[in-house]
Amino acid sequence: MKTLKLGTSSLDVPVVAVGCMRINSLDRQAAERFVQTALDEGANFFDHADIYGNGTCEEIFADAVHMSSSVRERLILQSKCGIRPGTFDFSKEHILASVDGILKRLKTDYLDVLLLHRPDALVEPEEVAAAFDELEQSGKVRHFGVSNQHPRQIDLLKKYVKQPLIANQLQLSITNATMITSGFNVNMENAEAVNRDGGILDYCRLNDITIQPWSPFQFGFFEGVFLDNPKFPELNRKIDEVAEHYGVSNTTIAIAWLLRHPAHMQPVTGTTNVERLRDCIRASDITLTREEWYGILLAAGNKLP
Repeated sequence: MKTLKLGTSSLDVPVVAVGCMRINSLDRQAAERFVQTALDEGANFFDHADIYGNGTCEEIFADAVHMSSSVRERLILQSKCGIRPGTFDFSKEHILASVDGILKRLKTDYLDVLLLHRPDALVEPEEVAAAFDELEQSGKVRHFGVSNQHPRQIDLLKKYVKQPLIANQLQLSITNATMITSGFNVNMENAEAVNRDGGILDYCRLNDITIQPWSPFQFGFFEGVFLDNPKFPELNRKIDEVAEHYGVSNTTIAIAWLLRHPAHMQPVTGTTNVERLRDCIRASDITLTREEWYGILLAAGNKLP
């Protein structure tokens, strides 16, 4: 699989990340097959969060991969922290405790990447900086990033945090693409011209922060997938047409659409189906034409001004 540099780091990572949010839906044998399929396909970047399955997803993954020092050398592990029941928490105490729990469940001594999961309205960036320093100095975390944050929130952290923030995980799909479409509705009076995210797409490109699209097949906020959905007939006709041209599945084209963007994004899959996972990974080998990319964008109901 093709790789990219994650942000300003030296990490060479697969262009498709394997999300493990639903791995707890699999039995032991299926989980082992899922993880091994990813590794066989060159997809060795696994995305976790301490809240996925209340921590069980990390435990199941560690068992499924048969974690050991030799296995760990083959993996790139990312996890997220900062969400507690009923609150978000970027305090130093919570970040440090969360990482200790993550490492224990994953049966490893370190994370390659730690992301702050959802913006904490009560964030004290000095505490985040102190936590990151301690985690880096102890060797528990090698790289840091954020998730679901807009430019000013990142700038606030960067004022205090000395480590580069190399990734920002954001919801993005063909049907949830306002961070893209608002960019060509500048100075217009239509609804699409509303800047809802502070220009996060261009901000990440300017600051060499890798965008990791999550829920790449979803419409709305976990309302369902758009592929083969009768709510999106024109979009599915167009995706199927492009998929037939390349001899791949519609799943592959949906991921290839994200990879075609010059921001060099790293989509995070959410499937636990090994065939769909393979279809996602195949997108690494396809580069859509400009006409195909725009055709899909317009078929999703977007309009050019």
